[in-house]
Amino acid sequence: MAKEAQSTGTRSWSGWRIAGWSVAALLLLLPLAAMQLTDEVTWTGFDFAFMAVVFGLVGLGLEFLVRKSGSLAYRVGGVVALVVSLLTIVVNGAVGMIGSEGNPYNLLFGGVLAIALIGAIVARFGPGGMARAMAAAAIAQAALGALGLPTDPLGGVCSMAFAAPWLLAAVLFRKAAWEQVLAGEAS
Repeated sequence: MAKEAQSTGTRSWSGWRIAGWSVAALLLLLPLAAMQLTDEVTWTGFDFAFMAVVFGLVGLGLEFLVRKSGSLAYRVGGVVALVVSLLTIVVNGAVGMIGSEGNPYNLLFGGVLAIALIGAIVARFGPGGMARAMAAAAIAQAALGALGLPTDPLGGVCSMAFAAPWLLAAVLFRKAAWEQVLAGEAS
């Protein structure tokens, strides 16, 4: 019976897994298609390899977080956190958060990702600790954006706007933590 339930659970997610990994592959093919149509897109083999690794890590992260908790709030919080992480990497690499992509200041935004990841690991991916880690990432994101305002006002404001999804993830993880507490009290 347990084996039957396990295979049913796996089967129910296989469609989502196939769709998710297919989307990642299609996103990786978009620059290749664009390179055939315009000279403005020029990716190297390194660019494709780097983004394949990034998409792979995001995909594995999504699979891990979906399995970590049955809470919809936890899962959506995880998706939001991973998407804002991906967008931070892509935007920073393509155009830069502050100034151009070559501006060394942009390396500091890797610290925001480190705060979120290290905080999540220290919290053992528990919802309460994840909420604190995402809130800390939001504060760091907003602070770096604000510090970049004198150099690049538009980039600073856009960078500060990236704090919103970090906060949304924090709120969702906090909701998941409350759900966990309430489920414990109901038992």
